[in-house]
Amino acid sequence: MFEAAKLGRSISKETYKDQIPDLRTELLEVQRRLREAKIPVVVIISGVEGAGKGEVVNRLGEWLDTRGVQTFAFWDETDEERERPRYWRFWRTLPPRGEISILFGSWYMAPLHYRMTGRCSDAELDGELSRITDFERMLTEDGALFIKFWFHLPKDVQKKRLKKLKRSDRSRWKMLPQKGEFSTHYHRFERVAEHMIRETDIGIAPWYMIEATDERYRDLTVGRTLLEAMKARLDAPKSAATAASYTPSLPSDPNAQMTVLDHVDLSQSLARDIYKSELKRLQGELNKLVWKAYQKKRSCVLVFEGADAGGKGGAIRRLVQAIDSRLYRTIPIAAPTDEEKDHHYLWRFWRHIPRAGRLTVYDRSWYGRVLVERVENFATADEWKRAYSEINEFEQQLVESGIIVLKFWLHISEDEQLARFKAREETPYKQHKITDEDWRNREKWGDYKLAVNEMVLRTSTDYAPWTLIPGNDKPFARIEVLKTVHDTLKAALKDDDVRHLSPCKRVSKRS
Repeated sequence: MFEAAKLGRSISKETYKDQIPDLRTELLEVQRRLREAKIPVVVIISGVEGAGKGEVVNRLGEWLDTRGVQTFAFWDETDEERERPRYWRFWRTLPPRGEISILFGSWYMAPLHYRMTGRCSDAELDGELSRITDFERMLTEDGALFIKFWFHLPKDVQKKRLKKLKRSDRSRWKMLPQKGEFSTHYHRFERVAEHMIRETDIGIAPWYMIEATDERYRDLTVGRTLLEAMKARLDAPKSAATAASYTPSLPSDPNAQMTVLDHVDLSQSLARDIYKSELKRLQGELNKLVWKAYQKKRSCVLVFEGADAGGKGGAIRRLVQAIDSRLYRTIPIAAPTDEEKDHHYLWRFWRHIPRAGRLTVYDRSWYGRVLVERVENFATADEWKRAYSEINEFEQQLVESGIIVLKFWLHISEDEQLARFKAREETPYKQHKITDEDWRNREKWGDYKLAVNEMVLRTSTDYAPWTLIPGNDKPFARIEVLKTVHDTLKAALKDDDVRHLSPCKRVSKRS
């Protein structure tokens, strides 16, 4: 693969000077068209050390309108980044629609480094590369353009470059201690890098191999490739492909229209005195557990979904009353802002992932894509159908990083909802809770039931299962939520104690 980047190609100074003015003009025009078309562009800069990647990025800064370009380098992780899932730092750098992000290394840096240093196996590397491919495919399907550059040098040229950089006082600031690390293992680095590129060189996000021996050839090739890739994206017709849904449509016979919600026993209730005593007990124990989770750096993400007037707010209030306000955040999710619309729909949820030891409560969540956006046609069929796998991958990353994920659907009957709507209209301090939209949503009760059924079927996983809460009786629902959080957190922290105290059990658990 890399032989094509070792041919010694070069461009004369005169040719370079002649071509640059037209190239810069065309780049600015295409950048303007991309902004108008609301197409986000992610440019990935990677390759061997000493190939001049920083020089290329500086050159792009001269050629492009920097008001629509941001550059990010992924070197040392900050404390904030270390205390969250690895991809949190990448989601924060994704460009709004119509703008460009230039990423040094990006999500490719850590897998390559880990394999080179023996900190992961071939199988683990392949697993991470598969995740990268899915990540780039997901963003591409959402409209993003990926342009991935790999800069390469022959071994002897790289050795001379690095030696020169090391000697130069002016260039020394560029030399991190790890700069020359892979040059001493050049051929091994090539093998790992070639495997990485082959596994992630997909049609919608291809790699472009750049020979970096001659600086003028390198820079002009990058500029031309960038220009042609952006023009091709602008001229490409929108795909008419529709993602497949693996959930069968239910027959029209009423007897066959049973959903998971029909199996929720809404007759369950709790006596007032039992409710008060259980509330006090569970809140007291939960307070201790949350502090223990903080000390052990275990984060929690709680998702609350349900029908309008289903009791989400009341359940959340009883939950957070037990928690020190410094340890949690409640994120109410409404219609997306203009800034949020300019990104992939998961972007706004990634932003609020808690630091290690903290807790985030989402009052409605990313499931809006497969519920209200599906039913109300705010998302296309292609968008909401592919969202199930995107959501599962998102939650899996949270759990893999040590976050405890709990998802609640608070269910009530249609009659109970009607009674609560009327009560809200008649009670002055509750009138703000009822809107015309609530009444419109009620007319689509059946559509929402089918959407919830598919949501549970396709996103209730062993690592992030759904808990369906009977909500006709508010005290019963609130205690069920508290019990679930309490029991799950207690079990997770106990499991941590076992794994930390017993190396033998830790090995057996992995096996």
